Amino acid sequence: MAAAETPSAGTGFDLDGATFAIAGRTLLQPIATSFRPGRVVGLIGHNGSGKSTLVKLLARQETATGGSIRLDGRPVDQWAARAFAREVAYLPQHPPLATGLKVKELVALGRYPWHGALGRFSKADANAVVEAMALTDVEPFAERLADELSGGERQRVWLAMLVAQQAKWLLLDEPTSALDIAHQIEVLGLVRTLSQTRGLGVVVVLHDVNMAARFCDDIVALHGGRLIARGGPKDVIAPDRLEQIYGVAMDVMAHPETNALLAFAR
Repeated sequence: MAAAETPSAGTGFDLDGATFAIAGRTLLQPIATSFRPGRVVGLIGHNGSGKSTLVKLLARQETATGGSIRLDGRPVDQWAARAFAREVAYLPQHPPLATGLKVKELVALGRYPWHGALGRFSKADANAVVEAMALTDVEPFAERLADELSGGERQRVWLAMLVAQQAKWLLLDEPTSALDIAHQIEVLGLVRTLSQTRGLGVVVVLHDVNMAARFCDDIVALHGGRLIARGGPKDVIAPDRLEQIYGVAMDVMAHPETNALLAFAR
């Protein structure tokens, strides 16, 4: 099946002293770090630590009040809106209502950056939608109304829309916060598979450190708006690090079968 054109790979996001303050309150202290294509990076930390603020800055939903953020070497505020949307797809913590839209219509909205509001929906667009629905396994829901689906099904549909967008970055703000454990595993497993098979860069805000350890290549930990730890799961999911991040004593053990790290409060 022919797919629509996908943007070529770039160098990713680079932050140099990026910070964000509003109404005299600094929500994100100066951060210098980078995010590279083809990896799943989990953002963890206590409530109010700056996780959502950071992902919103990357997605241009907010503008840094200090420092700089670059995508593929170009300041994010210098990208045209449609050009940026061809590179970066963003799913907020609370997606907008999709009242009256069938699943296939919602997924098709992901093609907007490629043809605009008045552009003709081409065969390449149609192929991209079909491919995205197949990859996310939402084909059985194609004719159903999106707002009638369960939480897990609806999250898969939103991910299908982002896949149809054919951006090379997925920025996801707490995509599993309202899901049960089975659907959390399903959604994060899908995100990881998409990253591995399509070379997508993913930055995902997560509350569950065990899900981060299981599905993420790298973990970035924030506390009080500061980046206090970054590394692979074995570097960050450690008792001393977790106590620094969350302020409670925690222990870590390896799963007896998968060897995945499991953290729990003492």
